[in-house]
Amino acid sequence: MTETPAPAPTGRDDAADGTAPEAASSDVTVDATGDVTGDATGDATGDATEEVVEDVTDGVAPDVVEAGTTTGSEDAVTAPASTGTDEGSATLDAAEDAPAPDAGSAAEAAAATEVETAPAGGTAPDAGTETATEGETATDGGTALDAGTALDAAEPEAAGTVDEGTSEAPAAGAPAPAPRRPAPGPRPTPGGVRPRPPRPGAPRPAPAAAAAPVAPPVDPQLAIEAAAFGRVDADGTVYVREGEGERAVGQFEGSAEDALALYVRRYLDLVAKLTLVEARIAGTDLPVKEIDAQLAGITEDLAEPSAVGDLDALRARLAPLRELASARRATVEAERAAARAAALEARTAIVEAAEKIAATDPSRMQWRPAGEQLRQLLDRWKESQRGGARLDRATEEQLWKRFSHARTAFDRERRHFFAELEQRNTSAKTAKEGLVAEAERLSSSTDWGATAAAYRDLMTRWKAAGRASRSDDDALWARFRAAQDAFFAARDAQNAQTDEEFRGNLQVKEALLVEAEALVPVRDLNAAKSALRSVQERWEAAGKVPRGDLQRVEGRLRAVETAVREAEQSQWRRTNPETRARAEGAAAQLEAAIAGLEDELAAAQAKGDARKVREAQAALDARRSWLEQVERAARDARG
Repeated sequence: MTETPAPAPTGRDDAADGTAPEAASSDVTVDATGDVTGDATGDATGDATEEVVEDVTDGVAPDVVEAGTTTGSEDAVTAPASTGTDEGSATLDAAEDAPAPDAGSAAEAAAATEVETAPAGGTAPDAGTETATEGETATDGGTALDAGTALDAAEPEAAGTVDEGTSEAPAAGAPAPAPRRPAPGPRPTPGGVRPRPPRPGAPRPAPAAAAAPVAPPVDPQLAIEAAAFGRVDADGTVYVREGEGERAVGQFEGSAEDALALYVRRYLDLVAKLTLVEARIAGTDLPVKEIDAQLAGITEDLAEPSAVGDLDALRARLAPLRELASARRATVEAERAAARAAALEARTAIVEAAEKIAATDPSRMQWRPAGEQLRQLLDRWKESQRGGARLDRATEEQLWKRFSHARTAFDRERRHFFAELEQRNTSAKTAKEGLVAEAERLSSSTDWGATAAAYRDLMTRWKAAGRASRSDDDALWARFRAAQDAFFAARDAQNAQTDEEFRGNLQVKEALLVEAEALVPVRDLNAAKSALRSVQERWEAAGKVPRGDLQRVEGRLRAVETAVREAEQSQWRRTNPETRARAEGAAAQLEAAIAGLEDELAAAQAKGDARKVREAQAALDARRSWLEQVERAARDARG
């Protein structure tokens, strides 16, 4: 029996290459002692086993050939596509749990063994070939789906979906293989069968390494509705109704019911796949690239699939998915745009902060904190690159050039500043080393006055020399201060000794001060001047006094001398001949003026001129006042 479906335009193979394990491609297994076990869905009795054996021995899976492609031989048997179900292991487990058949079943067991180990002379189809068997359409009970009736819900899980691929059967003429180990998976046990212990001498097959996924259950109503969109002509060609006409999807050499069941199940697989894509796109936060890949895959699958069903309705369901994908893409693009804007703002802030630091006046720059700030800005830049949105290359390069230029300018100014600072420090160090050497030479001098003045000059030059490095400056200052301290300590010791020697002179001068201060206030100028000269002579003869008392005693003596000098000057002003002559001349002039004014006053009174009387009287009063002052000055000058 040969089926020739139309080739898929996309070049995709509905059946993947690979060899299916025996446990997944056979409904019957034989243990080491020749016992025959039936499908897990059958009864766990000998009659069920016989029925399964008869079903297997009576028919062989038909060849399925793509349109324009033939398999190796007409009688070749292709293994059904493995869906990765656990039916094989479930069958073995159910067979072990079922009662052993009686002796009359030996022939049937032998026939079952022959069928199980019969070679399949064909290979899995290549990329453009689609292979299927009756096992894909057979139900668990061995019955086929009638057109227009519901598919049996217990369709064998061993028949996999076309997308999951088919498996090769053993080559024709090969020796009968030993029973294979079934793939591990769920181990269902029929409800009415009790497990029995394994028969002695019959080893249990070890489970395989991995379990395959379970095929989705078939919805009978959906299968009936899908079958209404297909038909099978007399030569086995299967057609599907879509759009305004029909399209041949393949050819199947079997019953029309089996042919429709095969292609309806493929349609149901597409429905399940589309439903899964819809759920993933609508219910999960997939990346846009993954959404596009999912849509591209399902669109390709629905282009011209080898399936029977309402394909137009499936294609119509793609439009909302595309709209949802477009909305998701727009949302993602908006989020990316916002993230890029935020990243651009953050990077720009970093660059502007770096440029502000680089533009600071080098003379006012705090280099260590500024350098630390630039390092932190660089770390922020790297973190923004790692965790933020990606900027376009031109913008990122422009910002990086600005940031790099700011860092380069800062480093250049810092190197220049510290080079100049090192030069200034070296010059200051050289100058201060000379000052320290000179101060150390003067530290042993006993010329106290001149050396103290020299040290004051050295201090002025030290301040003008500038600062060296902190360590050098501190060391040089310690030496300079030590030389100063040595000199002034020696001077203070000498002064202390001298002060002790001058302590007696102080007592003499204090007694002279008492005598001198008794002359004030001055009553007799000549006697005061004579007594002060005597005190001054004895003052000089008394000698020096301690330095701490010098200003005090000298100040008291100067106060007495000042009082005597002022008394002498006052007496001179009074006895000055020129002053007396000027006073007498002024008095004579005033007396003459007063006589004239008296005559004018008498004449005005005689005439009765009141105005002239007032004027003459005022002038006369003023002249008389002036005359009194002049006469008093003349008397003072005469003594």
